[in-house]
Amino acid sequence: MFKKTRKYVSIALCTFMTVSTLAAPILGSNSYATSFSSGMTYEDAFIDLHEKLNDPANGYFSQEGVPYHSIETMMVEAPDYGHETASETASYYVWFEAMYGKLTGDWSGYNKAWDITEKYYIPSDKDQPNLGDYDQSKCASFVPGGAEPSDYPGQLNLNAPTGKDNLHAALKSAYGKDSMYLMHWILDVDNWYKYGNHGDGTSRVSQINTYQRGEQESCWETVPFPCWETYKWGNTSKGGFGSLFVAQDSYAQQWRYSVAGDADARSVQAAYWAVKWAKEQGKLSSISKQNDRAAKMGDYLRYIMYDKYMKPIAKDTSVTSTAGDGKNSMHYLISWYCAWGAPTTSQGWAWKEGSSASHQGYQNPMTAYALSTISELKPKASGAVSDWAKSLDRQLEMIQWLQSSEGPIAGGCNNSWNDKYDPYPDGISTFYDMAYDWQPVWHDPPSNRWYGFQVWGLQRTAEYYYETGDERAYQIMKKWVDWVKPYIKVNGPGDFEIPSDLEWDGQPDTWDGTYTGNPDLHCEVTSMGSDIGVAGSTANLLAYYAAGTQKHHTFDEEAYDLGKQLLDCIILGCADEKGYTKEEQRGDYSRFFDQEVYIPSGWTGKNAQGATLKSGMKFIDMRPAYKQDPNWDNLQTAYDAGVGPKFKYHRFWHQVELGMAMGAFAILFPNDVPPPPITPTPFVKLKGDLNGDGVINMADVMILAQSFGKAIGNPGVNEKADLNNDGVINMADAIILAQYFGKTKSAEVVMF
Repeated sequence: MFKKTRKYVSIALCTFMTVSTLAAPILGSNSYATSFSSGMTYEDAFIDLHEKLNDPANGYFSQEGVPYHSIETMMVEAPDYGHETASETASYYVWFEAMYGKLTGDWSGYNKAWDITEKYYIPSDKDQPNLGDYDQSKCASFVPGGAEPSDYPGQLNLNAPTGKDNLHAALKSAYGKDSMYLMHWILDVDNWYKYGNHGDGTSRVSQINTYQRGEQESCWETVPFPCWETYKWGNTSKGGFGSLFVAQDSYAQQWRYSVAGDADARSVQAAYWAVKWAKEQGKLSSISKQNDRAAKMGDYLRYIMYDKYMKPIAKDTSVTSTAGDGKNSMHYLISWYCAWGAPTTSQGWAWKEGSSASHQGYQNPMTAYALSTISELKPKASGAVSDWAKSLDRQLEMIQWLQSSEGPIAGGCNNSWNDKYDPYPDGISTFYDMAYDWQPVWHDPPSNRWYGFQVWGLQRTAEYYYETGDERAYQIMKKWVDWVKPYIKVNGPGDFEIPSDLEWDGQPDTWDGTYTGNPDLHCEVTSMGSDIGVAGSTANLLAYYAAGTQKHHTFDEEAYDLGKQLLDCIILGCADEKGYTKEEQRGDYSRFFDQEVYIPSGWTGKNAQGATLKSGMKFIDMRPAYKQDPNWDNLQTAYDAGVGPKFKYHRFWHQVELGMAMGAFAILFPNDVPPPPITPTPFVKLKGDLNGDGVINMADVMILAQSFGKAIGNPGVNEKADLNNDGVINMADAIILAQYFGKTKSAEVVMF
């Protein structure tokens, strides 16, 4: 028996090594043609994907031409329905079409993407009545934030000083109107919630909103409501939905919009490349209208540089402290959001808010560079160019300040602790008097746990480095790329791993203008994943960084190889008739049935789907239309079995991230013969060796214990702990681990 086991193990090892050896030349060929299929280049791959996204039969766009968040409708992440769309989606659309213009010389798709953006995502003048009643000497009335949804509604405080808005008059002078020119962050494209627009209940591409109730309010705990509050739904006798969020004596029917700053910034980033590429082609005049739109958007986007209530950026800012004078409430970062609103009929007031919290993943040096240096994109309003020039430096400083000892970028900073200007914790590190926050804005899950925020933010920094050679950007990128290289594992077509979840410890040194290396700030990769959109962004980042080193420093061939191998792996192994996808198991979808959505005791109302809103209701109770979804039976069956349902999603942003990586390689390395790839090191996976150190010991037991009782797909669950592949980490897995406890790779044990 002993010899027989050894024989089988030897066969398994030989087979695995043979497969690994054969896979290497496929992934790292010496020409683009053999990388994918006969005669195909990266440009061809991009054009093929562009055709798939624009094929009406594939369902990426609505009948109006608005891109959906995903083809599939059963989808809960930031949008809570797949056929919603976000300003993020619009910005990806603009970015994708800019690349198409570069590769084909056809800018009609880019122009259309901006037309769709302006028509549907940017509220029109008629969507913003009575904003002329805005008192720029007092931006808004103060409402304290809370940590939990149960801390709401927050009590309106009319006596708390709030700051002066020194931007409104400059914008009105430049553009001749009171209306804002920014994208509202989320739209219900198919009117699934049935709110319609302006309270009509029927119109499509409906303006809705969700997140309103503190750091712990996840997408599973929101109460979706219409942007126009007409008291037709919600608690009709007490402010509609408004009384869930703000406690006050009386309520006005009003409208309100919110902006996700990084999305508008991405649209401007896309405009930078469109200007450069169209100019190279002699076709700049064909996109001149879009240049004006991007510059105008950048002008208004300065509201995200302001503290929420336009209070001074200072350590001792409190609810009762002096209001800001305008400039002293600007932090010059791309913060989480800004918002504005007014009554539907004039009552002599309106309001605007900035944001006190800034996340590293939202920063976009390319946008600041474009708006401060490119003549076609310089905004018209007074002070805009200098504000964006200052923002460029401030963003780069922030990223330096947050770079951990290992290389990843930590969370962000905040001028309003606990969203109510509480005193900072003792000993907290600061950046221009703003407190370090390892998980700014939301905590379920922690906002900087997701590796995707690393590559979203730093892809822009890599572009900026490539374009300018800025030494600050180079040093940031070099340290980060050196950190990530060992974590990118390409095993064969469609089989790859990249970081998924990160864990943070310590804090950065207080910023004094010089990066210290942050010896007390650390990051650990706690789980690996295979998100194809994040992988596409990683490949794109590596392409621009490698090209930047070739242009400005010493070519980093390893970064180039890894980016190319990762992209090739997905093209070879994740394609289908609609684009690219990879199966994922959603253990968090148990929250459809289990997650209570907080409604205060005694508060009742109805939403437009006909659901009664009341204390104790669950996520699915608020969204009964999900029971008619094509995937409902799949969800219900999986829940009854105690496992996460499996999906192959086609997210719009996933497709674009991959397309932009294809375009990056096509543009940056058009004639190169790629160097020999880094051959994946043959390895043996030892059953139960969850941390990959070659021995099964208490470290593996601890990893399994952290995920015990949870389904695959839930936040923080290590998929490797599911040793019997039944979708749940349970006693069966613990028994398997116990069977092999103490074994090493040299022992005669079963491999998997």
